[in-house]
Amino acid sequence: MPNINRSADEWEVIVKYNGDLGRLESELELRAELLGDSYAILTLHSPLIRELYRYSEIEYIELPRNLSLSLRGSMSDACITPVHTEQPGNYNLRGSGTLIGIIDSGIDYTHPDFRNQNGDSRVLYLWDQLQGNNPPEGFYSGTEYSNSQLNAILRDLRDRYTAVSMDTVGHGTAVSGVAAGNGRSSGGREQGVAPEASLIVVKLGEKGRESFARTTEIMRALKYINDRATMLNMPVAINISFGTNNGSHAGNSLFETYINSVAQRWRCVIVAATGNEGSAGHHYGGHITQNQTLRITFTIAPYLQSVFLTLWKSFADTFELELVSPDGYSSGRLYSTDPFRQMNFSGTQVAVFYEQPTIFNVSQEIFIQMSSSASVTPGIWTLLVTGRSVTEGEFHIWLPTVEEVGTDTAFSTPDPNLTLTLPSTCVNVISVGGYNSMVGNYACFSGRGYTFRNVYVKPDLVAPAVNVLSTRTGGGYDAFTGTSMAAPFVTGAAALMMEWGIIRGNDPFLYGQRVKAFLQKNTAKIYGQSYPNRIWGYGALCLKAAMDDLVRYSGK
Repeated sequence: MPNINRSADEWEVIVKYNGDLGRLESELELRAELLGDSYAILTLHSPLIRELYRYSEIEYIELPRNLSLSLRGSMSDACITPVHTEQPGNYNLRGSGTLIGIIDSGIDYTHPDFRNQNGDSRVLYLWDQLQGNNPPEGFYSGTEYSNSQLNAILRDLRDRYTAVSMDTVGHGTAVSGVAAGNGRSSGGREQGVAPEASLIVVKLGEKGRESFARTTEIMRALKYINDRATMLNMPVAINISFGTNNGSHAGNSLFETYINSVAQRWRCVIVAATGNEGSAGHHYGGHITQNQTLRITFTIAPYLQSVFLTLWKSFADTFELELVSPDGYSSGRLYSTDPFRQMNFSGTQVAVFYEQPTIFNVSQEIFIQMSSSASVTPGIWTLLVTGRSVTEGEFHIWLPTVEEVGTDTAFSTPDPNLTLTLPSTCVNVISVGGYNSMVGNYACFSGRGYTFRNVYVKPDLVAPAVNVLSTRTGGGYDAFTGTSMAAPFVTGAAALMMEWGIIRGNDPFLYGQRVKAFLQKNTAKIYGQSYPNRIWGYGALCLKAAMDDLVRYSGK
């Protein structure tokens, strides 16, 4: 569902366009942020959204989705430690000359692990999308801080509580520590993967709800980091540890295709966590036959003001739905010929949308939004699905992520597969699941593949995700668990590979899908597993093996 600035009745929409949007800006009094490759974010008053369809410059429109953090090893288990060292046969790689891009809840830049020996910041740019009114050129919100500004703040800082743009959630600080912490707080013992890389950080999150963000905010952040990396003439590895269940899980929304396009710009690698939905009970996978009715039950926990279900199926199939609340209220039969219905279930507002195929997607979404100013009716809800005209019969339903609704909101008979979150479904990103490196088992919470309709294999690989020691907001270290901690292992590894290839001149084209290919090929395998698979992808990260293989191919 869209996100709205309700006080101004302004909506954001993602568009793919051609030509010049100047005519629309003038006639509709909208604001356009151009993201490149014919993608843009338009901000306009809600009654004018329909007007967009009459302009030939607009090829497709998509409403932004909410995303949530996926917060929940060791360097030696990921075969990173030997890559750091100088001994014969190793590489002495530490990320020098490369950039790590962090799109998250911000960073505690006062933490010693993100400062050089002289006390200066390792953060070259920080864009806080939530604070102030001095945004980067081409954007309309937040404040950008340069390295010199951050250094001035650090010199004048009386205590960390007077710092600007702090990471009050702590998630981004932990992610940054795994990818690039230099270990100054521990005398160099607890270093991240690329301890000499520089950082570009974007703090995002819907205003007033810093654990959540919108797809539009991620898109802005990607453009910003990629543009800054191009300006600095430095290769960049970008980490995204946000995710949503709101989408087809097939990698073909405007949000996902834009990310794919950014991954092909400049010398760039984009890494995304697969989320913590593996054991959350938020996915239902079903198959239905002609005139069959399936009874699907799910529980909604108390005190939730908003819950959605998103059902994806073949457009060739015609489904009839009926929703029944815990207290017995029924929506009656819902037909595809009635594309939008609204109803009130004793205080719970329910809206049902039968969407149509798009220019990017042959599948159909049926979206059900339940909301209440107090609480959506808690208890066991029932969704009756009847196949009126069935050609394929396969369908999938997702509830919101565990970070949004917890684990008490869940299907009665969930399917743990297809539980990776967007944007880890993007084909051009490196999608990272999690495993417990201490015992060698997969992490039950880790999002599993493949993508919808088995279009391609995801995750690409896994990395340590259980009790990972990393930097903590306020100083020191703490243990963190989740695929959010797995992704920055791979982000840092990509930076080390680009240092060897691009900075040292051994392989000037070592970025993008080439990095992914060498990481996939040289993963560590668990005995008895067949690869690739839905849990492990191609296996566990082993950077030393990937580097050795690169040397063999380069003839160095």
